[in-house]
Amino acid sequence: MRLASLSLPAALAGVLLLTACGTEQAARPGAGPADPPPSGSPCDERSPGGQSPGVPRTAGAPSLPGDPAGTERDGVRITGFGGGSRGCALFEVTHRGDEPFTYFVTFDFLSETGTVLDNTEETVTAVEPGRTVAGRIPLSESASGARNVSGVRISGVRSVPADEAPSTNGPCPASGVRVYADDGDAAMGLRVVSLHLENCGPRPYALHGYPDVRLLDEDHEPVDGVRILQDGSSVASGTGADGPALPLVLEPGEGARAGLVWRNTVRAGTPVDAPYARVRARPGTDWVTVVPELDLGTTGRLGVGPWKKKEEARDSVTPADPPAGARPSFSGPPALS
Repeated sequence: MRLASLSLPAALAGVLLLTACGTEQAARPGAGPADPPPSGSPCDERSPGGQSPGVPRTAGAPSLPGDPAGTERDGVRITGFGGGSRGCALFEVTHRGDEPFTYFVTFDFLSETGTVLDNTEETVTAVEPGRTVAGRIPLSESASGARNVSGVRISGVRSVPADEAPSTNGPCPASGVRVYADDGDAAMGLRVVSLHLENCGPRPYALHGYPDVRLLDEDHEPVDGVRILQDGSSVASGTGADGPALPLVLEPGEGARAGLVWRNTVRAGTPVDAPYARVRARPGTDWVTVVPELDLGTTGRLGVGPWKKKEEARDSVTPADPPAGARPSFSGPPALS
């Protein structure tokens, strides 16, 4: 789902510098229970110094901006860190809700001066109420070079009901379709995120019209005061999210997409942020909660384009401005079992 590298805020959300990493292995999307780490993997050895996970490194720890004690955010806690080319970061997710939730967590890898060297996203699937799930991040997966990583912080946490989590791979959902959002494009205050639907079932799937969209705030409560308009040209033309809503049939393996279009202009009033959107492909189908990070400013409008087959949607896109970068997203990374 990632279209481009993430651009993340510089302020620290949580930093922890610890020695040694444990041996719990994260699974990949669609995988079964985690296997033991293979010999030679980045986290199967104790780091120099031989301390146990969770013991702070008190000597030589760099002084970083922000609050070094702020290692927890929205149910996620960094529990260990071991730097170097074979290092890793350890974390835990504790869910205090009353139904299973899937968590999307973004971590920053930091230099000694607090500069973000790289980032990674982890998906922790279906955490049961009251349960704590542990995971780890091998630093060798950092494109910037693990030897330079001196710390790690939590820079973003999103969560959705497990039975409404978007799906990009693994077993086909019972509905027979996958629904998810991409990272989108942003240019000159114009935002465009695409909703994707893939027919992974054995039968044709019919669509006609627009996806049903409901906006939610950070507390998963409905967002009021935003008009959801059919046809993306109600906000801006030339995005590919316009044109008539035509009937279409997706054969197994085919896909469709529909655009969400908005501007983040801020004038008088209070800006509206809606990180979550509940999406229904057609009336009577299951809801899926995606994380498009809608910064709607004070415009009070969101344009929703019609479903189009992916080939047709790709041919019709003519961006109004060159993209200035991808929008933050918390989906599509490796998952823990």
